[in-house]
Amino acid sequence: LTIMLLIPMFRIQELIRERQALRDGVVQEIARSAAYAQTLTGPLLIVPYTRKLQEQQLDANQKLATVTREVSGELRLLPATMDLGGRLETEERRRGIYRARIFNADTRLKGRFEIPANYGIDTDLASYSFGPPHLVLGISDIRGIGNALALQANGASVNFQPGTGTAVLASGVQAPLTLGAMTTAQTLDYQIELKLLGTGDFQVTPVGRDSHVMLTSNWPHPSFAGEFLPKAREVDSDGFSAEWQTSFFATNMEEALARCAPSADSNNHSCAEFRARHFGVSFVDPVDQYLKSNRAAKYAFLFIGLTFAGFFVFEVLRRYSVHPVQYGLVGLSLALFFLLLLSFSEHIGFAAAYVVSATACVGLITFYVRHVLASRAHAAGFGSALAALYGLLYGILSSEDYALLMGSLLVFGLLAAVMVLTRKVNWARLGQPAGG
Repeated sequence: LTIMLLIPMFRIQELIRERQALRDGVVQEIARSAAYAQTLTGPLLIVPYTRKLQEQQLDANQKLATVTREVSGELRLLPATMDLGGRLETEERRRGIYRARIFNADTRLKGRFEIPANYGIDTDLASYSFGPPHLVLGISDIRGIGNALALQANGASVNFQPGTGTAVLASGVQAPLTLGAMTTAQTLDYQIELKLLGTGDFQVTPVGRDSHVMLTSNWPHPSFAGEFLPKAREVDSDGFSAEWQTSFFATNMEEALARCAPSADSNNHSCAEFRARHFGVSFVDPVDQYLKSNRAAKYAFLFIGLTFAGFFVFEVLRRYSVHPVQYGLVGLSLALFFLLLLSFSEHIGFAAAYVVSATACVGLITFYVRHVLASRAHAAGFGSALAALYGLLYGILSSEDYALLMGSLLVFGLLAAVMVLTRKVNWARLGQPAGG
């Protein structure tokens, strides 16, 4: 009978997954209408060039001849310092009963480039012809840009233009630069005011030789993720603040960028390693009702089995006769609890839904058992034990770290209680008439 009752439980678990998939689809639709998760990469200083290469080739008469050909490429310079400060305010967007959390990031990015003489070209400089340099900022979803972007470069203001013009960053903006004579080393101080809309995650790629990031938010449940954790953070009911500090020694960004830079005779623009070295924060919901409902449904076998065991103990100790149909009705009411839990949690939250569903099922089963056992006292005791079981399950669901330990102790304790209560039962004579 217990195994048969698992059939509706499997269907309820499928329903939970269907509702979760529907919720995820709605969240993606909201993100598609606003902006997806955001990753901020840069800035990078890009200097296009053409280079003349002389090669020895055989001509039509099979004689060696010098042939000159031109190749195009770009030099990529990382900043010496990168300092990002920002405030991320979260808000909810609703569609029906489903909600998605978006953030509005108000950030300021500043730092300095230290540009070597001749852009660091030490040999065969005469073969290079450099084009106008530009500064590139990678933004994973440019639809989230909320202001007219301008670059403050050495005190001069330059408007950004769409596109990056480089294979390193697939999406972003660029600003043309006017630098001094390339024959001498120079510095470029930059500052960018950026308002950015996104959904779910905000990530930063630490491209600076010395990178410093300071983020604050009104969201009290952050999840810090990525290649580097914050060196300092504070989280309370009003929100969080987090600070990251990295250096080239830890990030090795120069080598990662060098590996993704194409050589003169290569078209390989794979820069996945460079773009993957980021860190940031995810705005996670601490109470995912579908995840907790699914976890609760996994304990259905334990619930049904323990309830049936309680009935069986009453049969053995009190000489009651409980019909299999009565077992089945009680088991169906236990299965209905998980359906009620899913339905209510979509509207009033998981904790309130759990209280309402558990109260309804405990009340129904207690009322029914009162007539099955023909005893108010026994029904009250059975209902109290069932209510305690629901309370223990909620404790297990609320404690992810100790769920296995609490579940194991629960099963062991209940088994010990059954063994103690039935220690004097003569199982060989169970069911025989008295004096038989």
